[in-house]
Amino acid sequence: MKHIARKRFGQHFLTDGGIIDAIVDAIHPEARQAMVEIGPGLAALTQPLVERLGHLTVIELDRDLAVRLREHPHLSVVESDVLKVDFRALAQHMQAPSAGAASPKIRVVGNLPYNISTPILFHLLAQVDVIEDQHFMLQKEVIDRMVAQPSTSDYSRLSVMLQWRYDMANVLFVPPESFDPPPRVDSAVVRMVPLAQPPQVNVKTLETLVQVAFSQRRKILRNTLGKWLDEQGFGGTFDLQRRAEEVPVAEFVALAQAV
Repeated sequence: MKHIARKRFGQHFLTDGGIIDAIVDAIHPEARQAMVEIGPGLAALTQPLVERLGHLTVIELDRDLAVRLREHPHLSVVESDVLKVDFRALAQHMQAPSAGAASPKIRVVGNLPYNISTPILFHLLAQVDVIEDQHFMLQKEVIDRMVAQPSTSDYSRLSVMLQWRYDMANVLFVPPESFDPPPRVDSAVVRMVPLAQPPQVNVKTLETLVQVAFSQRRKILRNTLGKWLDEQGFGGTFDLQRRAEEVPVAEFVALAQAV
C-alpha cells in the first residue's frame, strides 16, 4: 500500500537512486558502526545504509511508517519525536563501552524535515559529546547559513552557534525532482564533524550574546550588543563599531569567555 506523504510531518521522500548512492558514499558507513537515522521515511536511504552497517537504529515519528520499519530484521525502531530523544542514553544503549574506554559515540544521519531542521540541530548540539559525526539533507538555504563566512549575507546566528563546535562542509546538491513530492526548494547534504578540542565556553552565555548581536543585524553592535555588555558589567574591550555579520566566530567565543 502506497504511503501518502504527510504535510504536517514535512515529508518529502527521496526517490533518485543516483543521489541516494552519492549520499551513502559521502556518509561512508562501515560494518558494525553505531549509526542513527532520523526520519527514515520509506527507507530509501535506510536500506543501502543497513546493507553496509549490518544494523541500524532509526527514529520515526509517523506511526504507520514505524510499523513498516519494524518488519525489517536489521532495524531498531525508536518511534518518537526526535526532539524528545535522549541521544546520550541512545548511545549508551547502542554501544556498551569496554572497561576503561571513552564514552560511546554514534554517527547520525537523516533527511531532516525542513520545518523543524534548526531545532533538531540545536537539540543535537546540546548532546554533541556522544556524536562522532552528522550527515544531514536540509534545505540548501539553511546549509548556506550553517557554513557561511563572516561579511556575507548568509552569515548568521546559526553560523556562529554551529561553527564554534563543528567543522562543516556542504558535500552534495540535491534538486527538488529527487523527491516525491518535490519540495519547492533546493536541498543539499551537509557534513558536520564535532571539533576534537572546541573552545571552552558557557553555551548559554554564547547563545544569548549571539542572539542579541544578530537581533538587528543592520545596526552596528553599539546599539544592540553594547547595551547588553553594559548590563553584564563587561569592562573589557571589543570593537562595537561593526555589524554582527562582520565579527568572526572566534571573536564571539572570546567575548563570551570574557563575559
